[in-house]
Amino acid sequence: MKIFILSRNSNLYSTSRIVEAGRDRGHMVRVIDYMRCFMNITAKKPAVYYGGESLQKADAIIPRIGASNTFYGTAVVRQFETMNCFCVNPSISISNSRDKLRSMQILAEAGINMPVTGFASHTKDIEGVIESVGSTPLVMKLLQGTQGQGIVLAETRKAAESVMSAFRQLDADIMVQEYIKESSGTDIRAFVIGNRVVAAMKRVAPEGEFRSNLHRGASVEKITLTSEENQVAIRAAKILGLTIAGVDLMRSNRGPLILEVNSSPGLQGIESCTKTDVASQMITFIERKS
Repeated sequence: MKIFILSRNSNLYSTSRIVEAGRDRGHMVRVIDYMRCFMNITAKKPAVYYGGESLQKADAIIPRIGASNTFYGTAVVRQFETMNCFCVNPSISISNSRDKLRSMQILAEAGINMPVTGFASHTKDIEGVIESVGSTPLVMKLLQGTQGQGIVLAETRKAAESVMSAFRQLDADIMVQEYIKESSGTDIRAFVIGNRVVAAMKRVAPEGEFRSNLHRGASVEKITLTSEENQVAIRAAKILGLTIAGVDLMRSNRGPLILEVNSSPGLQGIESCTKTDVASQMITFIERKS
């Protein structure tokens, strides 16, 4: 099989692991910097060019699109789709998962349980959106934030109003979410491939920090999901149309709550924590689908 990995850096752990796993199984695997691609958009013979070379149809495309390059990256994925290439995550699914508000609306419409969430544009509606979410403390998130950046815990109502007012004056889109006290500083990453969770880990924030992101020093441990957690993770990925996804969830008194679904989940943390060869399982899945 010929497999293209759309990634900006072949030396990244996740990218290099997928390359290694694919070549170990005898496939031709090539890393393509999608920001260096340009496209010939035509009805007769759509094409993607890379360094002046016209890329021939691949058996599978693995998009590893960075959050800051979503617009152009998904355009390149769409172009491969018009060439009838199998993309493990479709362009529309990547776009929807990257838009935190849109992804939550899609999941909520499908009946997926999440923390109570509010969103408003006008500063005059600050009190109303805070009231709709519930009592403080509240978690406030910038829609464009990644890896724990742009997330603030407002301990009091006055603090929540001040934070939201400040963000709105900067013309920043912000979501307000209820704070799940019983799961403070911990969440779960479930790595979904196809119709099953292949690995899962619990992330625990360092003392004094409520964000459990690895980039902020969180510790990790292997975890076995409950049947309900397993099913909701698979369902959330499927609803967004992702066949490979990192699903973040929280344990609460009312069951598992979905926080986010990531279309380009990292492999380093989950592979080292669980000792699972996730990269090879991705290749095996592609072999069955292509």
